[in-house]
Amino acid sequence: VSRLRSCCNVTVCSSFATGPRQQDGTLYEFRTYNLKPSKMSEFLENIKKNIHLRTAHSELVGFWSVEFGGILNKVVHIWKYDNFAHRTAVRKALVKDKEWQEQFLIPNLAHIDKQEIEITYLVPWCKIERPAKEGVYELATFQMKPGGPALWGDAFKRAVHTHVNRGYTKLVGVFHTEYGALNRVHVLWWHESADSRAAGRHESHEDPRVVAAVRESVNYLESQQNILLIPTSFSPLK
Repeated sequence: VSRLRSCCNVTVCSSFATGPRQQDGTLYEFRTYNLKPSKMSEFLENIKKNIHLRTAHSELVGFWSVEFGGILNKVVHIWKYDNFAHRTAVRKALVKDKEWQEQFLIPNLAHIDKQEIEITYLVPWCKIERPAKEGVYELATFQMKPGGPALWGDAFKRAVHTHVNRGYTKLVGVFHTEYGALNRVHVLWWHESADSRAAGRHESHEDPRVVAAVRESVNYLESQQNILLIPTSFSPLK
């Protein structure tokens, strides 16, 4: 009983688990496509030519190809919706959009081996920040221990803020899964280049404040994957 009471107290007090996210229905759909190796260029060329057919229906946040850190011939794109009703309305409109189906959907389906879709929210303590200039992106995906943000949210927040406040990288957004693998957090970082990312990471490893914050957060971590992303020419986030 005492353990349950303790968990409930944490749930009530956690700034990660309560607050703006519950009032703001805005959601972000992460789409990850594994493409047939021989079709990557053709797929991206078709998307570039016809992306306007899709963005006419809802907002594209960013579109990237994976450079390294995971399966190659993979693209990641993020779409923004006001709420679930908005997403449903968009999907219904796309079904009726023959131009989108014939020029965008049908040709691209032949190039895709696998699709993964996750629905996420921005955490309450961040908003999407658009970099001032072009660069590369890093998507760090953290699989946290079961228990939800009430358990690990505050420690994770401190770890992210410490990296940002020390100036080692630029934060674009922190997204918490609602559908997909739960207790998963995607942190999207911007770097001027892969080399600047490496330099900043090496320096941060020797920073006592970063080390202390990360040491606290990893107590709740099960696994982590980092991938380097290259924005496409048609990606709003460059």
